Amino acid sequence: MDRDEILAGPARFWIGEARWDLPVAVIDLDRGEEWPDELALPPCPLIGIGSRDAPGAAHVDTVIEPPASLDGVVSRIEACPRAAGVIVGLLRLLPSLDPLQGLAAESLAYATLQGSEEHLAWRASRPASDPIPPGTLHVARKEDVLDLMLDRPQADNAIDRPMRDALYDAMQTAALDPSIERLVLRGEGKAFSLGADLAEFGTTTDPATAHAIRSVTLPALMATRVAERLEARVQGACVGSGLELAAFAHRIVATPRAWFQLPELEMGILPGAGGCVSLTRRIGRQRTALMILSGKRISARTALDWGLVDAIVDDLA
Repeated sequence: MDRDEILAGPARFWIGEARWDLPVAVIDLDRGEEWPDELALPPCPLIGIGSRDAPGAAHVDTVIEPPASLDGVVSRIEACPRAAGVIVGLLRLLPSLDPLQGLAAESLAYATLQGSEEHLAWRASRPASDPIPPGTLHVARKEDVLDLMLDRPQADNAIDRPMRDALYDAMQTAALDPSIERLVLRGEGKAFSLGADLAEFGTTTDPATAHAIRSVTLPALMATRVAERLEARVQGACVGSGLELAAFAHRIVATPRAWFQLPELEMGILPGAGGCVSLTRRIGRQRTALMILSGKRISARTALDWGLVDAIVDDLA
């Protein structure tokens, strides 16, 4: 797609203009053009280039900054335009919702994409893989601290259904027990978590049923209730649903070699483990959108600069 074709001025999105039919729109924020009072945002990502502090920057869905590039983001949007449109539509909505309402909206948006051609094509393209042993959540209480350890070494702590159910139960226990003053979430081994177990994608074929299941089993539902007591300690890879859950924590510490990524767009879906809610509350909707639309890894240093982590430490003990 030609850069000039997708470049637009703010006036192009006045409510009286013709519908924008391209899968992405780009605005040069540094031009300082006036934004119309009657604004109709397009049903696709509106990408800003230039200064995040420019007048009107709050209107765009994201502003390009390292490690992302405009060409890279546009290419990923072109590959999955329906998913990209749903993602930014959800992120625009979330600031007006409380966390539980946000989780409901996220699950409904996720269900929409579960039945999409883009996601079905991604699933069809995946080669068969050998089964991996199920994971374990080690739960240990010492006085007023509940320690939660993700342990699935063959999959770098990718979270499967048994681990997900155990996370829900452990956090529910803490939510009901005020004598638990702190929860510590960590991962065994070299990685915090590679995210959801991809082998489980599509095991529930009906999107409405999948939404109903998430509405009563998603660990994020309990994470929101214990967030002020929750601490996450991150080393190595912190990806997808692992990052989404960790981002609910009141405090996140990471090692210098930790890195963070949301790869869901290339799968034709969105972060559906609560991340659209948790990350927007940590780093804002624009940087959340940038992580999703770019799919880029961000370093521990960038995560600290953005507010995704609170401290970088050499020792997580």
